[in-house]
Amino acid sequence: MIVKTVLPALVVLMLALPAMAQDKGTVDPQPLSPLANPNDPKTPAKQLFGRRATPAAQMESHVIGFYSKGCLAGAEALPINGPTWQVMRLSRNRNWGHPELIRFLKRLSAKGAKLGWPGLLVGDMSQPRGGPMITGHASHQVGLDADIWLTPMPDQRLSRNEREEMSAVMMVREDRLDIDPKVFTPGHLMVIRAAAQEPAVQRIFVNAAIKKALCREAKGDRGWLSKVRPMYGHDYHFHIRIKCPPGSGGECESQPDPSEGEGCSAGDLAYWFKDSVLHPKPPKEPPKPRPPMTLAQLPAACKQVLAAPDAKP
Repeated sequence: MIVKTVLPALVVLMLALPAMAQDKGTVDPQPLSPLANPNDPKTPAKQLFGRRATPAAQMESHVIGFYSKGCLAGAEALPINGPTWQVMRLSRNRNWGHPELIRFLKRLSAKGAKLGWPGLLVGDMSQPRGGPMITGHASHQVGLDADIWLTPMPDQRLSRNEREEMSAVMMVREDRLDIDPKVFTPGHLMVIRAAAQEPAVQRIFVNAAIKKALCREAKGDRGWLSKVRPMYGHDYHFHIRIKCPPGSGGECESQPDPSEGEGCSAGDLAYWFKDSVLHPKPPKEPPKPRPPMTLAQLPAACKQVLAAPDAKP
């Protein structure tokens, strides 16, 4: 259960972040300008990791740290085209993950196709070396998170321009109290259930209206619903988070398993449908921005990941 006494600043932040998923990309991405003093200890870690366009060379794949405070060695790229998936927003260069995440997404897309889902449109995963991102996410830092659009994959290969310009379909009704039945289908329940039933999955984040619909429509075995958690935003996509890979040792920090309850009772969902949550009022005073995370605040091994030479294509 999310703590109900959420600070206004946190509410504003979490409402703002998911909007990044709908931001359009560009077919002509320009490299970021070099930092004037990258060795300054006050330099935000996101500026350092955001400038590393390739994985670290000669490093075995391993996760370092927590989903929202860490990095990734030996990242693997999800191919931008597959038989049952396509990667979106290529200009972001965020189709990287731990090999376990890559295998999971390929497995899920194939499983979904057998069940009748047209294919996955894959949004942001992680950067080539993980770490904080300049825009869009607090998590996605260790190669174990992936955003999957709730828009079914078209039956043709999307052009580069379409992948940058196309918007995902809004799944939530205008009043924010339920899903839009014109676009949310039994197929959506099926693909989210298929993901949640995978033992490797730690959590799946969706808009509260989508969680409400899943609770209402799920039949038979409902144990998987405990992994599906309501979260601000996520109107257009669902966020999959997998567990620390086997053999991670103490470097990868996982979350506790979610409670066994379905999370479908009126009490479980009531908070998310309060008017103050659905339509938060701006704070009387603008919240002070949090200082950005620095390299020193990340696990020590992330310095080695960041400093390693570029992997060869």
